[in-house]
Amino acid sequence: MLRRDAFRLPRHPASVGLARHRVRDHLAAWGHGPDTPAVHDALLLVSELATDVVRHGPLLEREFEVAVTALADGSCLIEVSDEGRAEPRPRIVREDDETGRGPHVVETVAAAWGVWSRGSHGKTVWALVPAYP
Repeated sequence: MLRRDAFRLPRHPASVGLARHRVRDHLAAWGHGPDTPAVHDALLLVSELATDVVRHGPLLEREFEVAVTALADGSCLIEVSDEGRAEPRPRIVREDDETGRGPHVVETVAAAWGVWSRGSHGKTVWALVPAYP
């Protein structure tokens, strides 16, 4: 069974926590226990992707969209969409850098991730959380 929910949040730092809570609540309503590795990974990924939009999204954009899809095999797809066209890319991060690790975290945690262009409407960054045995 495929279950999906999408919601919009203001482009504000407080929205990162709201996104995490809403995704957790949706996954729990769909039967995913709060202490499972997949839920922990999904929450980490939504935090990283939402933080990227809040910090680096278009200055005039007021909202961004978060979507969570629970797939039949137990995996989960996280999507964060904004009006920006710049794609997140891992960069070299020094030990004393305070930012810039988000794409590395996403690359490490997700089974796969990427960017879908939405044409003149920006992009969607997605990450797939694998099902754990």
